[in-house]
Amino acid sequence: MKMNYFVVGTNDIHASRAFYDALFEGEELLSMSPSARMTYWIGEGFAFAVARPFDDKPATHGNGTMVGFCVGTKEEVERIHALALKLGGTCEGAPNQRGPKFSAYVRDLDGNKLCLSD
Repeated sequence: MKMNYFVVGTNDIHASRAFYDALFEGEELLSMSPSARMTYWIGEGFAFAVARPFDDKPATHGNGTMVGFCVGTKEEVERIHALALKLGGTCEGAPNQRGPKFSAYVRDLDGNKLCLSD
């Protein structure tokens, strides 16, 4: 079994698209929007998406929920973490060695927690 896709909620689809488009720039991901309420970024073997909730209630971040992205190297962890902060994200853990992985944590514009690791 492997992960198929992950969706996080947003209350501002345009701001969220801009955040992730800039964050994922150069990562060779295909971006597609099957509807005005959702955008996917598709890579080899996975998809990540942001969506306005289908029940039309406000999106909230899940306490304890986190999406992890393996970005390949320590330098990429540092670069993407800094970029996320520049784009308006908030730091949840500066780049550092944590056990066997070098990782960093950020929250996107809607408060969804992301982990970036080597």
